[in-house]
Amino acid sequence: MTDASTFLFSLLTRWSDTSLVSSHQLVHSAVTLRATIGEQHVPNTTNNPLIARAILRDIRHTPQKARRVVDLVRGMRADEALSVLKFAPQSAGSDVFTLLNSAVANAKAQNPAIRDASELWVVEALVDEGRTMKRFRPRAQGRGFRILKRSSHISVAVSDVKAASKTMNKKGATK
Repeated sequence: MTDASTFLFSLLTRWSDTSLVSSHQLVHSAVTLRATIGEQHVPNTTNNPLIARAILRDIRHTPQKARRVVDLVRGMRADEALSVLKFAPQSAGSDVFTLLNSAVANAKAQNPAIRDASELWVVEALVDEGRTMKRFRPRAQGRGFRILKRSSHISVAVSDVKAASKTMNKKGATK
């Protein structure tokens, strides 16, 4: 066996990867091999940028208050956005911080050559209205006032190309 085939064989982690009966063909992309060999990451210059998403549903922050936090980080580098969110005084800041960390981890899982958050941009950050819990507060003379406890859905998308937000549609694919 040659050195290259020995190297590829050492990358195999499951028995199904080494089995000759396996119906899956073992194909390593150039990015995966580059990351495992230790070469430097080459910036993405292709037409289809990497887009990784993270969605947080039914979080108990009103959409209006969550939008104040999300508007701070939209369009920033991911590492700068994480440092802004870490020290944001709003209560939604910690939840958006966790969500952005999740989006960065998803990007690293899609492309192992990405080393840290400094290589990513926050290209999309949305806050949508979630479920509204309706409660009643007793008032004078037998009346009851309605209290709306709002929730929101927050979604964040990061990309390795800053201009990826212009080419994204609703599903995150490029046009």
